[in-house]
Amino acid sequence: MSPNTDFDVIVIGSGPAGATTARIAAERGLRVLLVDKKQELGAPIQCSGAVSAHALGDTGVQPDDEYIATPIYGFKVYDANGAAETLDYRTLKPGEYNRSPLGYVVDRRRFDRYLTALAERAGVEVWLKTEALEYHANGDGTANVLMKKFGQELTIRARVIVGADGLQSRVGKWAGLRTHIRLAELASCLQFVMDRVDTDGLLEIITGHEWAPGGYAWIFPRGRGYAEVGLGVARTLTGKDARWHLEHFIRHSFLAERLKDARVLEVQGGGVPLAAPLKQQYADNVILVGDAARHVNPITGGGIHTALRCGQIAGNFLGDFLPAGLPPDAENLAEYQRRWMKELGEAMWKLYRLKREIFRQPTAERDRMLYQTLAQYFSPRSEFRKV
Repeated sequence: MSPNTDFDVIVIGSGPAGATTARIAAERGLRVLLVDKKQELGAPIQCSGAVSAHALGDTGVQPDDEYIATPIYGFKVYDANGAAETLDYRTLKPGEYNRSPLGYVVDRRRFDRYLTALAERAGVEVWLKTEALEYHANGDGTANVLMKKFGQELTIRARVIVGADGLQSRVGKWAGLRTHIRLAELASCLQFVMDRVDTDGLLEIITGHEWAPGGYAWIFPRGRGYAEVGLGVARTLTGKDARWHLEHFIRHSFLAERLKDARVLEVQGGGVPLAAPLKQQYADNVILVGDAARHVNPITGGGIHTALRCGQIAGNFLGDFLPAGLPPDAENLAEYQRRWMKELGEAMWKLYRLKREIFRQPTAERDRMLYQTLAQYFSPRSEFRKV
């Protein structure tokens, strides 16, 4: 059977942002193709996989044992010397959060597969091991995308192409958008999945230039006696790589005694943007979502929550826009970014300006400000608690 070559929307990249955009657009009645050049969803793993319960619920994703590694009930934030603020919702709101966790650490491979399955069940056509090579506008409101699927080249037509293809988005470059990111705003992240690390249902964050220049270290529960121990560093603030800093943290920090018997079971890592969102996230026949548009929290580096939210915004925008019959040129697709700014972007820009102010300071003051910011960030009273 010949493949369908005509869609309303082609989504390139099947991470949380792409899969969510595709699912919601299909639920709104659009013909959607979701493609990814990988043959294994969620790989390679590049993040710790923490996501809040309300981020799942708000975007129509049900908590499921299929992808949940362990529930999370709060946070513990340390300064460089080990002083800590603890926010445990089991104590703050006993009963409520014992029954319903604040969030979860997810297995990214299984989580991405789950989200893609939801998209497929909503009517999305899914092609894996399919690489988008280029696109060009046809002049009639559609664009052709040249793809290679299992070595065979195909030309697929769509009205809108959604770039969900991560940092340095190729779709964004093809569209002439400025996707370059400065090295100073790209965190080099590394984490070990480790055995023999005691945890208690809290996400632990460790600040301080001594342990993670330009970022922070973390210990996240993983369930079954495992933990994720990792950090992110700005390479412009250190002459050492992330592995050196992680081993230094494990061996010499105030938590070294707790980690001394831990054993590494898996190594995961990658680059995480701590940058401003792209100033322009649309072009003729194109919108960008997720990491491709830098929809990543510039303070925490968290990207799953923002990816789900922006996928929801994009999918609903397309569900409203395409049936209206307007040409999908840059002028009209700018409404997508206006919606995103109103629902999420204004808060993310505010966080970026706060991050810039923190990292303009001398080391000691920067350490103090980052610790205070993160210690307050997760409070129920924080204006950013849903970002």
